[in-house]
Amino acid sequence: MNTKKWLSVLLLAAAIPAVAACGEGEEGGTSEEAATSGAEETDGNNTEENNNEAGEELSGTVAIDGSGTVYPLMARIAEEFMINEQEGVSVEVSRAGTSAGMQRFVNGETDLSNASREIREEEIEELEANGIESREYKVALDGLTIVIHPDNDWANEMTEEEIKEIFVTGNINESDEIMWSDIRSDWPDEQVNFYGPNENHGTNEFFVEEIIDEQDLVQTINLQQEYSTLVTLISEDENAIGFFGYGYYANNTDELEAVAIDFGDGPVEPSLDTIEEDGEYGPFTRPVFTNLSINSAQEKPEVKAFAEYVFEVADDLAGDTGFAPLPEEELNEQLEDVQSIQ
Repeated sequence: MNTKKWLSVLLLAAAIPAVAACGEGEEGGTSEEAATSGAEETDGNNTEENNNEAGEELSGTVAIDGSGTVYPLMARIAEEFMINEQEGVSVEVSRAGTSAGMQRFVNGETDLSNASREIREEEIEELEANGIESREYKVALDGLTIVIHPDNDWANEMTEEEIKEIFVTGNINESDEIMWSDIRSDWPDEQVNFYGPNENHGTNEFFVEEIIDEQDLVQTINLQQEYSTLVTLISEDENAIGFFGYGYYANNTDELEAVAIDFGDGPVEPSLDTIEEDGEYGPFTRPVFTNLSINSAQEKPEVKAFAEYVFEVADDLAGDTGFAPLPEEELNEQLEDVQSIQ
């Protein structure tokens, strides 16, 4: 590997934990604003029998954009692929956000599109209109995490019903200026300050559509595009309460406290052990996805090789980036599906 390429790999390796630690990975904004993984000139070495029966080295570029939530996991997979599997392939991972990334995907600008929600019907229609065949795959499980300031020693356990009630406009009062004592009478008579990702985020969509049943969020909520900003705001506000994916909490446990949620059988803290679709934290668990352009996989062997690699290593790398892995059987089924692309 030449010096220039090796420096690119080192830069990528340094960037990934930094993104997770500071909460970067915004899902709003334009593609220009979304930084790439720093891997444009980095390489790796694939020996995948299915893709390269003769063990040949591949070259070319794999372009990925989409969810800021999924970004740390996909960037880590890209790093491993370029260093350990295919030296001649550059995997470029951007984080413009689920919706913005999907728009690039339907326009044929990217090979894969990460998402923290399922693909929409209108996006499928746009893909079909543009002659692009795609498939949606789950890559890991994320737990929607409610976070508070670490000095908040009263609200570290809440019921699912309390979360749903306080985040919906008009439930407590018309102005949505809610006091902690409005939730439980023995809590402080201080105003609650709400925080969350903005409407461009798949996480916002999941919270609104799945957690509060498509009702409007409180008018007083402070919505942000950047997860790093949310982490900072909540860590500096003793009366804060906010939400985002588990990974951003897990990498900021010195600045944030996770609320244990009582779904009816006692409070459950989000963790890699409890985040399961049918597990203890199931009501706040969601899958995260990547969408693969079948056209790209058929035309570019490097794209197919990388897509296969995703499902070979997702089980091992998910936990490192704050995700619970999918069941091995499900990952294997998706791997076989990608391998079947001709």
